[in-house]
Amino acid sequence: MSELPVRVMVLDTWDEIPFAVSPELPIVELKRQALAAAKVRRPAERYEVKFRGAVVPEGDATVAGVGLVPNSQVIVLPSRRRPVR
Repeated sequence: MSELPVRVMVLDTWDEIPFAVSPELPIVELKRQALAAAKVRRPAERYEVKFRGAVVPEGDATVAGVGLVPNSQVIVLPSRRRPVR
């Protein structure tokens, strides 16, 4: 299969990172790659992925399995929100 262009917004750095990924790529790996590209040093387990406003279950989910199409955008953000002071 051909590669699928997707955009990943990493909320900690407000970076939008373009990727060309295999449709079989696990969502967990996409999250790890995005965090590494944005130079986020916290563990990937502390982050979640959202697509169309909903949290993407990371278990065995793949890029194609969650419904990403060419030029879809996903957001990687901390699992727990920081309180506003």
